Amino acid sequence: MRLYILTFLALTGGVFLAIQAGFNSQLGSILKQPILAVIATSISSVIFGILTLFFFEKSSIQSIITAQVPWYLWFIGGLFSVIGISIYFYTIPKIGISKMIALGLCGQLLFSLIAGKYGWLNLPVEPITTKRIIGAGSMLLGIILINTK
Repeated sequence: MRLYILTFLALTGGVFLAIQAGFNSQLGSILKQPILAVIATSISSVIFGILTLFFFEKSSIQSIITAQVPWYLWFIGGLFSVIGISIYFYTIPKIGISKMIALGLCGQLLFSLIAGKYGWLNLPVEPITTKRIIGAGSMLLGIILINTK
């Protein structure tokens, strides 16, 4: 039962990210600056994150735990987020949301297979199996079909 809930949450997360990309690409187009849209997204994410933490998190963040976090982990995700989201906001109005999301998922899929195989970014090692190759190939075929007329 737990796997069904996690699967549903993962799918829902993907839907929310696609919706977010659509709204924020509109903002970037209107502003003529994808970076300003990223800044607006980041600020609103901080606000909503703080509100969520305030309303739903019962325990506080302990200073001992935060002191154990390497300094770069506080910032590096934000760097990749700004770059990735800026690329989304820039390309969606030019190629469409379905193509951008499909190509973005392709990039995520290929990177996740390689990163999982080698355990990059301190991730659990996941071998590349025949099943995974068939799955990735099927997804790549789907992406090609989505991106052709």
